[in-house]
Amino acid sequence: MRLGSGTFAAGCVVIEVLGVALFLRGFFPAPVFSGAERQAESPAPEPSAGASSNWTELPPPLFSKVVILLIDALRDDFVFGSKGVKFMPYTNYLVEKGSSLSFVAEAKPPTVTMPRIKALLTGSLPGFIDVVRNLNSPTLLEDNVITRAKAAGKRIIFYGDETWVKLFPKHFVEYDGTTSFFVSDYTEVDNNVTRHLDKVLKRQDWDMLILHYLGLDHIGHISGPSSPLVGHKLSEMDSILMKIHTALLAEERDPLLPSLLVLCGDHGMSEAGGHGASSMEEVSTALVLVSSAFERKPGDVRHPTRVQQTDLAATLSIGLGLPIPKSNTGSLMFPVVEGRPMREQLRFLHLNTVQLSKLLQENVPSYNKEPGFEQFKVSERSHRNWIRLYLEENNSEVVFNLGAKVRRQYLDALRTLKLSLSRRAAQYDVYSMAVGTVLVLEALVLLLFSVPQALSSRAELDIPLLSPVCSLLFYLLLLALAALHGVVCTAADSSCFLCGLPWLAAGGAMTLVAALLCAGVSALTRVFAGGKCLSQNPPQSTSRWSELDLLSFLGTVGHVLSLGASSFIEEEHQTCSDHKAELSVLAALSLTMIFVLVQKRCSLTSKVAMAFGLLGIYCYRAAIGNVLFPWQPDNKDISKGITEARFVYVFVLGILFTGTKDLLKSQIIAADFTARTVGLWEIYSGLVLLAALLLRPHNLPVLVLSLAIQTIMTQFIWRPLRHDVAEVTVMHYWFGQAFFYFQGNSNSIATVDISAGFVGLDAYMEIPAMFLTAFATYSGPVLWASHLVNFLTSEASSGSALSHACFCYALICSIPVSVYIILVTSLRYHLFIWSVFSPKLLYEGMHLLITAAVCIFFTAMDQTNTKS
Repeated sequence: MRLGSGTFAAGCVVIEVLGVALFLRGFFPAPVFSGAERQAESPAPEPSAGASSNWTELPPPLFSKVVILLIDALRDDFVFGSKGVKFMPYTNYLVEKGSSLSFVAEAKPPTVTMPRIKALLTGSLPGFIDVVRNLNSPTLLEDNVITRAKAAGKRIIFYGDETWVKLFPKHFVEYDGTTSFFVSDYTEVDNNVTRHLDKVLKRQDWDMLILHYLGLDHIGHISGPSSPLVGHKLSEMDSILMKIHTALLAEERDPLLPSLLVLCGDHGMSEAGGHGASSMEEVSTALVLVSSAFERKPGDVRHPTRVQQTDLAATLSIGLGLPIPKSNTGSLMFPVVEGRPMREQLRFLHLNTVQLSKLLQENVPSYNKEPGFEQFKVSERSHRNWIRLYLEENNSEVVFNLGAKVRRQYLDALRTLKLSLSRRAAQYDVYSMAVGTVLVLEALVLLLFSVPQALSSRAELDIPLLSPVCSLLFYLLLLALAALHGVVCTAADSSCFLCGLPWLAAGGAMTLVAALLCAGVSALTRVFAGGKCLSQNPPQSTSRWSELDLLSFLGTVGHVLSLGASSFIEEEHQTCSDHKAELSVLAALSLTMIFVLVQKRCSLTSKVAMAFGLLGIYCYRAAIGNVLFPWQPDNKDISKGITEARFVYVFVLGILFTGTKDLLKSQIIAADFTARTVGLWEIYSGLVLLAALLLRPHNLPVLVLSLAIQTIMTQFIWRPLRHDVAEVTVMHYWFGQAFFYFQGNSNSIATVDISAGFVGLDAYMEIPAMFLTAFATYSGPVLWASHLVNFLTSEASSGSALSHACFCYALICSIPVSVYIILVTSLRYHLFIWSVFSPKLLYEGMHLLITAAVCIFFTAMDQTNTKS
């Protein structure tokens, strides 16, 4: 079978994308989960020895009503730090002197909204893959506080982030959801929640009220935690909390069953304003429990203590008189029940340890050897003895001292059980990881062995998949893989993704693995045969590596070696609040330079569209307050920038349409070289205009620098020195990677600029928002890949240039991805696997997907050149 090198490379990259996807499916598995058969289980009875104890039901609730006030991105220092003192005086009073308990709740990565809501309500640790599901939250099927409350007949009302409505579609008697991803709005999104408050606080027909405010998070995405808007928003939230607390106090009639107000955040906020990673600012959230049950004596100073965010699920369950969610890995916040009688305290702690011990039994085969389980059994025996003594001597000091000892034992057992479960919170699907790794490595080997043929003048490869020897090897391999699949799926302790597939689908995967291995053996045989022929017939001339070839090779090796260092990955972007007046001048100069650098090869129509589009970009930035209008310095109520941004989109689409028309024209008129080159350049200029609109204004000079380097390298390096296609492709790839970091990105999810996805939108639209966010994030690699196809097409020195470029692009991207998969597998128990290596793995997978798209485009263009 003969294939063009570009087509072959594109196929290999597509296979690698499938392999990486399968690897990620095994690397980011579902977390520890408890079986559904425990849904109807009766609560564990109170331990008893000899004496009869009739406490077999759940304890009564501690609170009559619960209000959860969740402020998105409520970092701990926004409440407990200087900002809290200045902008949240009522909350600060409650924390320091009022009836409250204060905590710093630690959120585990990924610190994005949907996984954090799951952690708060289920008590479990969501998987890292939930960062992807956050974009379109599925119904939450895992046992949780909301489901338990609804089953107990409690009436729940919700207003705020529509993620809750997606997670709990049939749980609220009344709700009003707001779009969480439209980050340009930080006013109406909160007003839509507050407008219900006065009416609902006067009513008595609810048991739980949940409010999720998004404005603070949106301000962070727009302008960061140091913005003056943060203080205004905190003051607004403080007044809302005061209104709720005052209303709850006015309604309390039974002092034995007070209300509970929970002030919390789902995650924090990085210094850049984003979230998703594991910095201290992103994982530290404020948690304040306010209730008259927490009355303090004069001089009682309570400092915020550190807890896990998952501890709230068990605490709310106990407070509402509900069973603890069966997949909960958190522990009861003991200060909440510290004022209750000793028997109730021990009962609450016993219920929590029983639930954690059952979860441990379901997920750890050798659970009885775990220290936490042994401590639980000791605590339960001590508790049993205490019950007998308590029923005999109710008020004895001996009873109290023994109860305090049992309490300490339970608390120690809870800490140890939590530690054991957190270590097993996620189980790797090693089988899927192995198959994915094999697919990626097989594709890489094929690319490496095919280098001599792929970069030859013909740019074609001969792949003898149908030879008799290869066919025999193929069937033997397929038989061996089928046997291995059966053995693995029979012996696996936990469920594997591949084992859960139908045999037809699993057989397709095994067939692909066997076919690729056969192709690799054939390529290896051809290489050795070719080497033998060359030794008998020495070549007339020898080629040596140039300095640039050596530099490219050493750079690739150095990058691959750096992937094993967590510190380098975390700060990889390092290797590669402005004043408005100065920023305005800088933005204007940058937009002018963009026009100068891009317009020279465009048609007259595209030049005019480019000029108006760049002017529209400046107007858009001025409308949203980033830069100044020279004729209107105060920027009084111009607009929200929606009209100006849409004005730019019209010219972007017009330029792209013009370029596409010229490209299609070159298909109709044979050998119309000028139309093809102009069309490609206009498509490229349209992408540049779109990038200038989406990038932050302080990144416009970075875009200018990128365009200037492309111009300089084209005029003075690549063209006059006549570098070959491989060298030019490698340089374009690395420049694209460099500008990915130059524009402010890093390997942390928190640096993804979500606000770019809502430029010109007045409502949340999922597909456009995802596309714009992805393009803004990867504009560096995309623009350099687009420039590469323009450069190679304009030179037209070789009909196989684009095929060679596709092959080189695929090869240089495949090497680090393949090696990194092996490194991540070996480092999967590393301390920073979830905070450093996992986000980097997602970014590498996205880069591979972009490479696949680039290769497909190159291959299509190569076919166009061939027909022309």
